[in-house]
Amino acid sequence: MARPVVAGLGEALWDVLPDGDHFGGAPANVALHAAALGAEAWLISAVGRDERGAAALVLLDSAGVQRGAVAELPDHPTGFVRVSLDASGHPVYDIASQSAWDYMPWSRAVQQVAERANAIAFGSLAQRSPVSRATIRRALAATRDTVWRLFDVNLRQSYYDAGVLTTSLQLANAVKLNDEELPVVARLCGLATAPPADQLRALCDRYELKLAALTRGACGSVLVTPDRVCESTAPPTVVADTVGAGDAFTAALLIGILAGRPLDEVSRHANAVASYVCSQPGATPPIPETLRWTG
Repeated sequence: MARPVVAGLGEALWDVLPDGDHFGGAPANVALHAAALGAEAWLISAVGRDERGAAALVLLDSAGVQRGAVAELPDHPTGFVRVSLDASGHPVYDIASQSAWDYMPWSRAVQQVAERANAIAFGSLAQRSPVSRATIRRALAATRDTVWRLFDVNLRQSYYDAGVLTTSLQLANAVKLNDEELPVVARLCGLATAPPADQLRALCDRYELKLAALTRGACGSVLVTPDRVCESTAPPTVVADTVGAGDAFTAALLIGILAGRPLDEVSRHANAVASYVCSQPGATPPIPETLRWTG
């Protein structure tokens, strides 16, 4: 297909890490990785009219992410998250409240991106506020029937509940979650205790999803569609940190699907991209040419 249009819909913020500040937020990371992998990438979000906001826009421009649907809000600061790493390199988050991305406005620009997108990734965190929650749901409603609407569960602190999860699954036609999130989603959605692949199949059946993707860190991933299960291992890597690895997986997954590649190949490539990101500090390190999507 022609260059796919992939949009990240939700929070844009700065991860404040021990080695400095890194731009992030799951939807922003997906857009950045999608651009690096060859897509026409868009971000739908909001930043403040402040130093962090200006830096975010410069970074998006330099990465080739279209930011015409990123609102600049004078009354709310650009979001940030203090991130610490545990002994195994996994991130622990302290997310600032009342950030610009909590107040994403609906606009003609947002509508145009939603109408053009081939795939759109959204999560639960940006739905913690009524304003952004309404914008996210309106944007999803504006997409075409053929669009991949991927719900990246992305549970953070206490910013989710059964209502947000079930409504998001109803609005999506694909879901991605990790092995820590699956038991939480299963419990809140009332799924029976079962092996992970069976729970993914139950999610597909209940919410009429085309795909359910489970990431398992060093153990790789499980992809479930209505007619098959695909398990892939991850390449061995020395982990610097895991920030952004799941978002890299999401971007590679969507681009591979849109390119019409076999599911096994899509899974292997998404794991390879995620493993590389784990080997580098920060959420969006430059992607090597050997891992880039070439159409």
